[in-house]
Amino acid sequence: MEAETMHENLKDDLLRFARSISRHEQEAYDLVQDAWEKSLKQEALSELPIYKQRAWFFRVMKNRLIDDRRKENRLSVWEEELEQPEEPLAMHRLETTELLGRLTPELSDLVFKRYWLGMNSKEIGEQLGIPAATVRYKLRYAINKLRNFLEDDL
Repeated sequence: MEAETMHENLKDDLLRFARSISRHEQEAYDLVQDAWEKSLKQEALSELPIYKQRAWFFRVMKNRLIDDRRKENRLSVWEEELEQPEEPLAMHRLETTELLGRLTPELSDLVFKRYWLGMNSKEIGEQLGIPAATVRYKLRYAINKLRNFLEDDL
């Protein structure tokens, strides 16, 4: 019964706050829903004064939004770096094969799957049984090694 009272007292304030900090209406609803789900695990929350309950919800929603934004930025930076090579190289297939042969078989396989077969990091990760973030890290490492090989050869 206390959770229902808390909901009635706070629902308008929480939605208004979520709308003010989010980009979209649906994102605001997601923030409020996530905060309510977390509040169900906080038994002592219903015993706090209303202003402390409101502050708790605001903090939870703000932290969730910050986490979401950081995740979006991190993923978009990784994808942009992997999708757009810094300098397109016009190389003969034999030169490319020779260059890939200088990498370890694991790294060579990752580069081949990503850039020749067009698989994304999630697909490669599922196929190899490793996280997509690990695939992106290893691809970045492989690209840097290839770049160093090319610079050394020049």
